[in-house]
Amino acid sequence: MAHLMEFSSEPFEIRTIESTFKNQDKKESLAASERLMHQKQQELQAMYYKKIGNALKDFYHVVLFGPTDAKLELYNLLQEDPRFRETKMEIKDTDKMTSRQIQAFVREYFSKA
Repeated sequence: MAHLMEFSSEPFEIRTIESTFKNQDKKESLAASERLMHQKQQELQAMYYKKIGNALKDFYHVVLFGPTDAKLELYNLLQEDPRFRETKMEIKDTDKMTSRQIQAFVREYFSKA
């Protein structure tokens, strides 16, 4: 799940983009074959990252953060996209956070930037 927020908004307006790969899809794909499940997961993940990229394309400074490696995968994909050549992008490792903690992190991060 990706939470997008623009720092200039007060209060923060949060847009959420969810992956469409659900546990039910995983179970159905596993029943067919592990290879099929992996292929379907990769296709859905690529669509998910593309959706996030489309939502980020008009920003000039982006910070990707969270507890998983998904931010690294997204970062690498965005680095290959010509739309992000001029975008300042950083990655920060963080623990899992509540909505308030996320807002505080973003406020603090961009206040320093």
